[in-house]
Amino acid sequence: MPAIRIDMFEGRSPEVKKQLVENITQAVVDTLKCSPEAVDIILFEVPKSHWATGGKLWSEPKD
Repeated sequence: MPAIRIDMFEGRSPEVKKQLVENITQAVVDTLKCSPEAVDIILFEVPKSHWATGGKLWSEPKD
């Protein structure tokens, strides 16, 4: 059973998250030839103040 972890910024609507997991599930089913029930997707919503790229928090103003 594939388990997929998705880390993303918080704030997306339930409808957008539903569309995301439906689309990813279908891609996995098509690629791995498994049933949708075999696909687990875990969404982790992270505040921008807890995520950094290139040594800068995403919550910091951009130069």
